[in-house]
Amino acid sequence: MTRLRRRPLVLIVAAVVCLTAAAAAAQFGRRGFGGFRAQFAGPKDFDGRFHFCRWVYQSALDGDGGNWNADWPRADINLSIRLSELTKADVSKDPTGEPNPLLIRLTNPELFDCPFVMATEVGRTFITDEDARALRQYVDKGGFLWVDDFWGSYAWDHWVAQIRKALPANEFPIFDLPPDHPLFHTQFEVTSVPQIPNIGFYLGTGSTSERGSDSAVAHARGINDRRGRLIVLMTHNTDFGDSWEREGDSPAYFLAVGPRGYAFGINAILYALTH
Repeated sequence: MTRLRRRPLVLIVAAVVCLTAAAAAAQFGRRGFGGFRAQFAGPKDFDGRFHFCRWVYQSALDGDGGNWNADWPRADINLSIRLSELTKADVSKDPTGEPNPLLIRLTNPELFDCPFVMATEVGRTFITDEDARALRQYVDKGGFLWVDDFWGSYAWDHWVAQIRKALPANEFPIFDLPPDHPLFHTQFEVTSVPQIPNIGFYLGTGSTSERGSDSAVAHARGINDRRGRLIVLMTHNTDFGDSWEREGDSPAYFLAVGPRGYAFGINAILYALTH
């Protein structure tokens, strides 16, 4: 993929906001689960173009938060659409022009056809030994995992305990991405990690921290491989998925979170595909 010229965040505001929330709702529809089946990807689903691949994980009884399907499928579809409009990325689409996001398990061989995989509400994950082996092999072979939308210290501690089954602490330390990290500058200039709450919480309270003082600060943390390449991105105390999923639901919410959510999301995908 050709590395694109860096652009200030104002351009994404102009490009996305001019497509009003009402128009977006008409174009993409209020899809939700309607019309979509939770069907896992197979070999014939890959066409050499970009697919938003979502990790369908097993849920832990002692976990925290929702499940793998938070924001699915609208977030996956809307981010793919904006990626195709605002970059030169070749996004896979069906005959109607709709993107082709895919669902995968870590133990599916199709995992290795996905250079970019995302998971939401990972305070609920349970990683089996087989999952851990597959995930380790995936990142060792160049894969990239982004986990998002988990809030507070309990969810963080739960996720860390799970990811350590694949990537032990003595080999793979967790760090906060510094402001000069390439991910923040891949295409758009992202100067901070926005705290994006779910739409109901924001419209109901006007605030952004879903767990009060326990989730007061949004973080972008990472795990590098031994060569210094970011292999796991962890956005904690924020919900980027809702900023894409809810594009057509509320102009007030979209204007507050949408442009920054798309800027960060597009940067993350481009980083994953070019590093």
